[in-house]
Amino acid sequence: MGDELDLLAPGDEAAAGSVAEQPWWQRSAVYQVYPRSFADSDGDGVGDLEGVRQHLDHIASLGAEAVWLSPVFPSPMADFGYDVSDYCDIDPVFGTLEVFDAVVRDAHDRGLRVVLDWVANHTSEEHPWFVESRSSRDNPRRDWYVWADPGPDGGPPNDWTSAFRAVGPAWTLDEHTGQYYLHSFAPQQPDLNWDNPEVERALHDTVRFWLDRGVDGLRLDAIIKVAKDPLLRDTGAAGLPHHEDWETIHDRLARLRQVVDEYPDRMLVGELWARDLPRFVTFLSGTGMHLAHNFELVELPWDSAAYRDFIDRFEAEAASVPGLWPSWFLENHDLPRVASRFGAAELGSRRARGILFLIHLLRGTPFVYQGQELGLPDAVVPPERVVDVDGRDPERAPIPWERPSVAGAGAGFTTGAPWLPLVEDAERLCVAAQEDDPASTLHLTRRIAALRRRSVALSGGSQVTVDAGSEVLAWVREGAGERYLAMVSFAATQRRPSFGPDLPEEGDVVLRTSPEWTAREGAGPSVRLSELLVLEPGEGVLLQLPATG
Repeated sequence: MGDELDLLAPGDEAAAGSVAEQPWWQRSAVYQVYPRSFADSDGDGVGDLEGVRQHLDHIASLGAEAVWLSPVFPSPMADFGYDVSDYCDIDPVFGTLEVFDAVVRDAHDRGLRVVLDWVANHTSEEHPWFVESRSSRDNPRRDWYVWADPGPDGGPPNDWTSAFRAVGPAWTLDEHTGQYYLHSFAPQQPDLNWDNPEVERALHDTVRFWLDRGVDGLRLDAIIKVAKDPLLRDTGAAGLPHHEDWETIHDRLARLRQVVDEYPDRMLVGELWARDLPRFVTFLSGTGMHLAHNFELVELPWDSAAYRDFIDRFEAEAASVPGLWPSWFLENHDLPRVASRFGAAELGSRRARGILFLIHLLRGTPFVYQGQELGLPDAVVPPERVVDVDGRDPERAPIPWERPSVAGAGAGFTTGAPWLPLVEDAERLCVAAQEDDPASTLHLTRRIAALRRRSVALSGGSQVTVDAGSEVLAWVREGAGERYLAMVSFAATQRRPSFGPDLPEEGDVVLRTSPEWTAREGAGPSVRLSELLVLEPGEGVLLQLPATG
């Protein structure tokens, strides 16, 4: 794992102490594991918790602070774990509670926290709560879910639609009782009725179950949907989106935060499709979530001006919320991978490296999706292998750990037949190959993370964007006597940045993301900013500047 993990140089102890004083969820990256596709320990072709446990050293080697596990609860897998049939157990495909406890224990032994995906908006149709609820209109748990009579035309009660385009209306008629039930996602995922206090209390009990087992945080799936218009009015063309983000959301998050705050040093991060930045930051007050994923960034085009505008607007809005801390991500289990989204072949690969640089060195917490540290592209999934209702199979392809020429077609992910195809170039992109290549994206990720973890300025310092010329995003980080200039080229060809008079004339090259530089040992030479070497497409560069004052 190399020199990247030698995080502290002699004399850095004071700086390290300052970094260590930050809350753990601010210090370094949270690494997302999609367990089905991470590592298979028993040869059935599906990843499991024992596979995660066996590869915790890999996650720790990335300088990550925590591992976030996508759902591992019992589930019929209509939405691959996001349809929960029991909140307080582990699905046999992933293992047992005892194996889960071993994962938590071994992660903690490596200094890794564990964040668990918590699906609060809906359950599986096979959850005992829903089985009771749909049994009759007078069942005591009928009001635990959202039921409504047909509309005047005999169809769905309103115009709400599923988040899955292939599903269509968000309502399914239950022939037995003659009413429709709401499902914001698949019909197999009925929405819980958070207007019923019993539902909220029962879900809080499931939170305590996992926190009692040592879980350090929760990722709140689709959390904005737990508050809906209780009158079930049409969304219409304008105004509030009645199907989510209703006025009750903040009180519900505040009560959830109270439960989590019963335990020391725990964290909440939300999947938050809020309407705009002013609305988004209201969720990050002292009584809400600690972090939230902002999807406005994900939807931006590959354009330096658009990124700078978003970063500046976020910082301006954040100033109104004391202690607000951003988080940054561009990949997860629901999104096409950056290496495929922002260009093909070498251009996409270089931009993927630049994005790793960007999310680690902006002020905030980076979220890294498994395989992003390898620069994986989307896999090619033939029609007969498609299994996901919303077309998300390519980004969920299994991790290639070993060269297929050595380990067989499962590439070290499995000794059996993998549940989804692996990426086509697994021979070159696998972990083993990248371990042997000092220019690889894997080694780059470790170097960036190590820089962040040993620097007060890069982990918690101030931030301001600066002009750097056409198609270059640049920002300055400063703190504890350190000052850095970071930049990423958004150009498709070579680009020479240009800077105004507010920056010093010279700086020391600390890191460049191009493969040619990643393979080098140590920092680069001092350069004059006006004569800075030309940036390659997608390249990120970090310069250390003379401190001010």
